[in-house]
Amino acid sequence: MSKRDYYEILGVEKTATDEELKKAFRRLAMKLHPDRNPDDPATQDKFKEAKEAYEILSNAQQRAVYDRHGHAGLSGGGGGGRAGPGDLGDIFGDIFGDIFGGRGAGAQRQRRGADLRYVFELNLEEAVSGVEREISLPTLVSCHHCNSSGSADGKTSTCKTCAGHGRVRMQNGIFSIQQACPTCGGSGKVIANPCTYCHGAGRLEEEKIVRVKVPAGVDHGDRIRLSGEGEAGPAGSSAGDLYVEMAVKEHPIFKRDGDDLYCEIPIRITTASLGGEMKVPTLDGSAVLKIPDGTQTGKTFRLRGKGVQSIRSNNKGDLMCRVVVETPIRLNAEQRDLLAQLETSLTGESADHSPRSSSWLDSVKDFFGRIGA
Repeated sequence: MSKRDYYEILGVEKTATDEELKKAFRRLAMKLHPDRNPDDPATQDKFKEAKEAYEILSNAQQRAVYDRHGHAGLSGGGGGGRAGPGDLGDIFGDIFGDIFGGRGAGAQRQRRGADLRYVFELNLEEAVSGVEREISLPTLVSCHHCNSSGSADGKTSTCKTCAGHGRVRMQNGIFSIQQACPTCGGSGKVIANPCTYCHGAGRLEEEKIVRVKVPAGVDHGDRIRLSGEGEAGPAGSSAGDLYVEMAVKEHPIFKRDGDDLYCEIPIRITTASLGGEMKVPTLDGSAVLKIPDGTQTGKTFRLRGKGVQSIRSNNKGDLMCRVVVETPIRLNAEQRDLLAQLETSLTGESADHSPRSSSWLDSVKDFFGRIGA
């Protein structure tokens, strides 16, 4: 009886990726596994067939031979035969190892220290010009008493639970899976004489001082990664990283948007009407802003190059000054009289002196005329 096509057995196309092959076999294995069908020889044969198909197609060299020459190109058809307990453990360790924590009994996972996050508060001036400052953070640091080995005498012995492999095989229902050894934590070694200071952990809780250099131009929410400045790893393994996140405080004058700065400039009604010059603040000192006569509230003036130096390019932002015309309050009798005289002199000439007001009044009259008010 001729063998079925391997792709047909797994229910995939010939262009299937390794991941698609794995998913297809996983689906069939859970349905056809002999432990689930102990009294059904036909189903067990189907499982054996699916296992053989996956073993061939998951091997790049054997798959290439099969694609070119079919079953005839594989001596003995891929080495069939009923899968024994050891065979099932190997193939299921490969298929489901990523779910249950690793591949292969000899694989020892490098345990790394945890990454840390620190919120670095700074004002706008510091963010724009850059700053260097020391920070203190509670963390786990390498034990200097045992040189982070965790051993008082520097000696270790092979873990008896996993025989030095760092992984143990566990039975989970019908699946034989592998996981990190609970005795040695995956290192394959145990400490005979633990350090009395860190109790064999190789690290201690301490306040760590780190010097942080913040480059000029950072913005709120930017992060700096300091490699190896995080939590120390257990028993001398590599440390994690420290992520320093910028938190720029609100400024009483400026607001930042990218590389540009914005501010509001209050001016007197006389300056807005007659024009003039005034000093405005910038991060570099003061600058002179020329106010033309007839300036209205909301008019924005751009001072080029008075913004923030970009951290990613040579460009420098601008300072945008928005004018707000301030109405005078708490007037004395003389001042009120002068304003009244001004109002009288403007009466009848609103189109010349207040074009926006005149236009608005014309629109209102037109509106009321349409609705018959």
